[in-house]
Amino acid sequence: MLTSIEGRSVVVTGASKGIGKGIAKVFAKSGGKVLIVSRHLDEAEACAEELRRAGGIAKGYAADVTKFGDMQTLVDAAAAAHGGIDILCTNAGIFPQMKIEELSSEDWDYVMATNLKGTFLPIKACLSHLKKSDQGRIVITSSITGPVTGFPGWAHYGASKAGQLGFMRTACIELAKYGITVNAVLPGNIATEGLAALGLEYERSMSASIPLKKLGTVEDIGYAALFLASKEAAYITGQTIIVDGGQILPESMEALAQA
Repeated sequence: MLTSIEGRSVVVTGASKGIGKGIAKVFAKSGGKVLIVSRHLDEAEACAEELRRAGGIAKGYAADVTKFGDMQTLVDAAAAAHGGIDILCTNAGIFPQMKIEELSSEDWDYVMATNLKGTFLPIKACLSHLKKSDQGRIVITSSITGPVTGFPGWAHYGASKAGQLGFMRTACIELAKYGITVNAVLPGNIATEGLAALGLEYERSMSASIPLKKLGTVEDIGYAALFLASKEAAYITGQTIIVDGGQILPESMEALAQA
């Protein structure tokens, strides 16, 4: 059993829905004081209210992860509401599907700004408080797409997710002197609103390609993040955990058929 994170101040970006909401729910259920960050205040507050009704401590906050000024005011809000910052989960991300021939430089920049710059800026802004914590933790939501696999239409997304891991490997070295660990969770296909929008046929085909024969839940990612943020993970930094039901393992669908 992991040591409780009760009373720890947690910031989760992109937390009003999907994987971010799952991470926030797990941390709130485990006793963390969670700041729900979203571009839309109404969505952030709705998520925070849901967590409070379930007995957690949570507050909604509106901010854009691509703007450093927003991240600085976010830090002030987290410190005022919850007394500092111990754990930062940089989760905000977008994945508009668009093949290279259709992809504009503006589309590319938008994804990179949200997914990659939107990882760097919250970390930079939160450092002053993470350095003061005796359990400073940064958990990045990356993906199997980019670092491990590829999929048509997601060249820009995959590049941003691989970029997160390049950033992580240097960040963990720079921040080690403060006792801050930096790790990443790499989700496979997780049941979220965004995945549902890709259609039932996509969901069926993805489920069939996974050895466990089902999509993951947002809580599955939340519990992996919780472990990386725990006291027990204090000697783990610069590492990744793939949470994909074994999706990347079969070399073909035939391998699954033979199982």
